Amino acid sequence: MTEHARVVLRVCRALLGPHDAEDAAADTFLAALEAYPRLRPGSDVRAWLVTIAHRKAVDILRRRARHAVPVAEVPERTAGGEPDVADERLWSAVAALPDKQRHAVVYHYVADLAHADVASVMGISDAAARRNASDGIRALRRGYAAPTVPIDPNQEMTP
Repeated sequence: MTEHARVVLRVCRALLGPHDAEDAAADTFLAALEAYPRLRPGSDVRAWLVTIAHRKAVDILRRRARHAVPVAEVPERTAGGEPDVADERLWSAVAALPDKQRHAVVYHYVADLAHADVASVMGISDAAARRNASDGIRALRRGYAAPTVPIDPNQEMTP
């Protein structure tokens, strides 16, 4: 399980943000330790752990929806608790995706799960998992395009 800890934490961060991610990851591994004896031999442990992380994240999102917690001051993020990708614009763009697209993108591209495993985690068909991931990536490409520099047609190109 230790070899998949970073993937589980990344998935939780992508779905929940940095504040609840560590709790969800810890809950994931506690649940995994309890369920491990029932895991079938030959199972894909990474997909199994991502499924558990997904369920723990959904639990936290449901709890969040029921209970708003106002705070006087928003805590500052620490450098050690941030995702490996330092680009906040990217994580904001991922967070802005519709739920199904965000989940499919996170599971396929962050957790490196096959589309069939993504479908299993999300409880949808393989085709729907592919479509959600594709639509999510397309939306990210549109919304997260690098700023372009206008090209002057009269400017000479240098090698």
